[in-house]
Amino acid sequence: MTFMQKTLGSVAALALTAGAALADPALVYDLGGKFDKSFNEAAYNGAERWAQETGGTYKDIEMQSEAQREQALRRFAEAGYNPVITTGFSFAEPIKNVAADYPDTKFVNVDGWLPEVPANVQLIGFQEHQGSYLVGMLAAMASKTGTVSFVGGMDIPLIRHFACGYAQGAKAVNPDIKVIANMTGTTPAAWNDPVKGAELAKAQIGQGSDVVYAAAGGTGLGVLQTAADEKIYSIGVDSNQNYLHPGSVLTSMLKRVDNAVYESMKAGADLETGGITTLGLAEEGVGYAVDDNNASLITDEMKAAVEDAKAKIIAGEIDVVSYYANDSCPALDF
Repeated sequence: MTFMQKTLGSVAALALTAGAALADPALVYDLGGKFDKSFNEAAYNGAERWAQETGGTYKDIEMQSEAQREQALRRFAEAGYNPVITTGFSFAEPIKNVAADYPDTKFVNVDGWLPEVPANVQLIGFQEHQGSYLVGMLAAMASKTGTVSFVGGMDIPLIRHFACGYAQGAKAVNPDIKVIANMTGTTPAAWNDPVKGAELAKAQIGQGSDVVYAAAGGTGLGVLQTAADEKIYSIGVDSNQNYLHPGSVLTSMLKRVDNAVYESMKAGADLETGGITTLGLAEEGVGYAVDDNNASLITDEMKAAVEDAKAKIIAGEIDVVSYYANDSCPALDF
């Protein structure tokens, strides 16, 4: 069996019985797999950058089920890995449950939230709505039908946060634009269902959408593929996904999970814990991707408009409303 196919127990037995050097970091990926070409892969890229630059080593592992989250945290802590870095909001509660048992281990959770953060835990979040606003502007400027759309993964406030920013950006360009939004499901399986993603994208295209933004982990791969097949534009997420379908992916909303993981590993034992770090446009925690794969799709006028909006968001002149403010969106009904 491959590494990805083995259960956590057998992988951990092989990985951890060999022992871990003091202060070697560990990285635990969310469901969807290390190489999802999106959120988890961004975390992997950050860890690899740290390893290549420092010559350090780290241990990583992929979840096969929800039940394995706490088990993975305890195994890594007991083996001496530090910090133990996790990706995905679903790790917040398991970390809260185990942190007190390992006071000398520092835990990091990317994307999670807790009302009270334990002293040895650091949460890292992003202003996804700000980056999504910018790609929403690009979608509206590229659309010829006056209809754009969004495919989310699991229907949670975090993903509605993406969609809300996207809709606000699109309507800032064209107040009359139609924004369609659908979620893939209500369980973690929604992050890894490219077939369902493709079905949702096809349905949206049938309703006139000619630009579709996917914030759905591995599910988004089906969205991007369908957009390419149907000859419309797509927008990637988290990692730069422009290369997946050059000329079809209009841009990607970058969420610098790679930087969060890299900086956490770099800090090591000096990592500050006990709080929440939030990264937005001002901190270069989110943004949009322009490279050789999509440069011909983004005109100078489009880029100028987006850069102007970016500067105004950073300066506080444009307020992108957060879905979290009151669990609703002024530009989109869910």
